[in-house]
Amino acid sequence: LSHFQWQSVRAAAGPQGCFVPARCFSAERFCRHFGHLSKGLLPLFAVMNGNDYIGLEALEAFFSKVRLPRGCAAGKGGKHLRLQGLLNWLAQFAEPAEALDNVLKYLKKHQREEIRELLCTSMEDYAPSDVNLEDFFQNGSYECEAARKADVPEWVLDALAKGKLAPFIINALILRSTFLRVQVENMQRPSAHSTALPIRQVIYGLLLRVSHSTEDASSSKQTNELPVVCEFDRCQKTVKKTFVEAASLPPDFCDDRFPLDKLMEVPMSCRQMLLLETLGVKMSFLEPIPSHLQLPVAVTCYWIRCSEPKVKLNQLKALLLMIVSGELQRITDDPDPTVLPAEDDSVAYNEFLKWKGKKLQNNDFDLDAAHSFCQWQCCLQMGLYLNQLLGTPLSEPDLSSRLYTGTLVHRLYQELKSAPSVENLFILSPKMSQLYLVLLNTVES
Repeated sequence: LSHFQWQSVRAAAGPQGCFVPARCFSAERFCRHFGHLSKGLLPLFAVMNGNDYIGLEALEAFFSKVRLPRGCAAGKGGKHLRLQGLLNWLAQFAEPAEALDNVLKYLKKHQREEIRELLCTSMEDYAPSDVNLEDFFQNGSYECEAARKADVPEWVLDALAKGKLAPFIINALILRSTFLRVQVENMQRPSAHSTALPIRQVIYGLLLRVSHSTEDASSSKQTNELPVVCEFDRCQKTVKKTFVEAASLPPDFCDDRFPLDKLMEVPMSCRQMLLLETLGVKMSFLEPIPSHLQLPVAVTCYWIRCSEPKVKLNQLKALLLMIVSGELQRITDDPDPTVLPAEDDSVAYNEFLKWKGKKLQNNDFDLDAAHSFCQWQCCLQMGLYLNQLLGTPLSEPDLSSRLYTGTLVHRLYQELKSAPSVENLFILSPKMSQLYLVLLNTVES
């Protein structure tokens, strides 16, 4: 809202180092600004306004009939004025129950109880968390009652809090449900995520072979059935629910000594072997590859073997040339301070920038190529999640635009079809030319 403005952001140096000066925002000041609104009414305000999960069309009857302060009726003055009007209107009530009763007066009688129950249930999502964030930011640890009740291993909670594991992992572990996001892909073909299904099944196997003290886990043990995860994925242009079985794991990981909370006690060599076997690659093949590119290359090998339709050679070359361009940018923009940057690398990078600046002759969008590159991204995402879950037996790649840029890989693919000489784009840099050949030979072998 216009009343709350950040100061102009600038780096300021002080006795404690650099910081960004900003005004402090608090719920108390916010409520004071809107007629001393009770903090207890903020959840009702949030629910009535709607969010990604709640869209109460029935409340439009309320907004069309109620007389909001400052003349902010529905359709007049835009959404921000309606928000301000609703906040000022709610400020006249002392508690949520009283405000809720007055909201329901504007609805049809047969709707009131159903909407009351829905509003009350939705407001529960805004109950303050019991997590002490101060402890986390000062000491790097936190206590959470919900996590304790969920029986999630401590190392998993710690990794999630520090961003070392993705929300995908906790959704599969606790909810046994995952949502696979759709990309710009060919809707007539199976979802791009289908290529990475075997990787996800190994992730589910690691998560759900576990010693949860739940009925599901105990019953699946008794019947020798593998646990399942409900996946929501695209089927043509609709969302489809599929129950996916977790993978059976090698003996090292099925041993009762190594449930999920003891996974980091499995020897690193065994964890690395599980990752590489899942991706269908031997470590000896990856040894010539720089360590931070070993996981993307292993995923690329998997992609070539498992994608449908089959990857075209020019698609592979475009992908590898894109990875090399990212490496060239990295050593040019952020050179190692202990190593003098090679002049030929700088020259090669400038030539690459000139090439990027030229207008593309053939700018047709190839939907099948887009679908294939989407499959690679899905495989990389799940390969990254599996690597994280196993405690990073392979180095994590730099997931910035240096590793993948959609527009660049499409352009490279288009130009390779009409001008194969583009494969020599980095010929002025012996180091980058050698890297490209090593990547190509490794994947082709």
